[in-house]
Amino acid sequence: MHPMLNIAVKAARRAGAIINRAALSGALEVRAKNRNDFVTQVDRAAEQAVIDIIHRAYPDHGFLAEESGVSAGGRAEYRWVIDPLDGTTNFIHGFPQYCVSIALEHKGVLAQAVVYDPAKNELFTASRGRGAFLDDRRIRVSKCAQLGDALVGTGFPFKELGQIDRYLRQLATLMRESSGVRRAGAAALDLAYVAAGRLDAFWEMGLSPWDMAAGALLIQEAGGLVSDLEGKPDFLARGEIAAAAPKVLPQLLSALK
Repeated sequence: MHPMLNIAVKAARRAGAIINRAALSGALEVRAKNRNDFVTQVDRAAEQAVIDIIHRAYPDHGFLAEESGVSAGGRAEYRWVIDPLDGTTNFIHGFPQYCVSIALEHKGVLAQAVVYDPAKNELFTASRGRGAFLDDRRIRVSKCAQLGDALVGTGFPFKELGQIDRYLRQLATLMRESSGVRRAGAAALDLAYVAAGRLDAFWEMGLSPWDMAAGALLIQEAGGLVSDLEGKPDFLARGEIAAAAPKVLPQLLSALK
C-alpha cells in the first residue's frame, strides 16, 4: 500500500471509530447549516481527527474539508479532500448508509482515495495506476453493457432545489430506461458501490468536491468512467457527476439529456 494511502486509511478508521461510538451513544447535537443540510459534533470531531493524523504525517500538505474549508498550505502541490461524514442526515436518523471519504490530489490530479463505511466495516481504497480494492480484494465495475439492464444510483439535488424540475425529468427517464433506480443518500458510498459493481451507474447534481473525489478515483481505478453530465472531465468543478461501466456511461449521458 502506498504510504500516503496508508495514512489516509489510518485517518478514515479513526474517524469511523468516532462515528461508531456516537452512533451507539445516541447523543447528538444537530445544527442546520442550510436548508436540508445538517452538521453534528460528530462531523467536526471526525474531521479534526482526519486532519490531525494527516497533518502530523505531512505538515506541508493542504486541505479542502467540508466543515473547515481550505486550510494549511492551501497552495501546496498535495491537497487532501475530506468529507468526514458523508450522509449526515442518514446518520442522524440511524439509517446505516454513511461513510468517511478522503482523497488526495497531487498537482490537481486525484492520486489516492479511501471511502470507509464504519457501519459495515467496509474499506474501499485506490491508488492511481494501482487498481481499486474492497478490503484486500480487487474490485471492478460491472460488466453491464445496456442501460436497460442497469441498476442506477442517484441523489436528489437537495441543496439546489432550483434544479428539481430538471432532475425530476431525468429521474422519470431513468425509471423508464433502466432496470431500477436507487437513492441511498451518501454520494461517496454510492460511487464506491459503482466501483465494486453493486451499482452499474450513478448520477447526481449539486455536489461538492469532497462528495465526489474519492469515489471518482475508485471508479476510474476499477475500470469505470466518470464525467460531468455533459460528458466532460470537469465534474469536480461543476458539482455534478455521471459514472458508470464503460459501455453504459454514453447511454446514461444520452438519457440524462
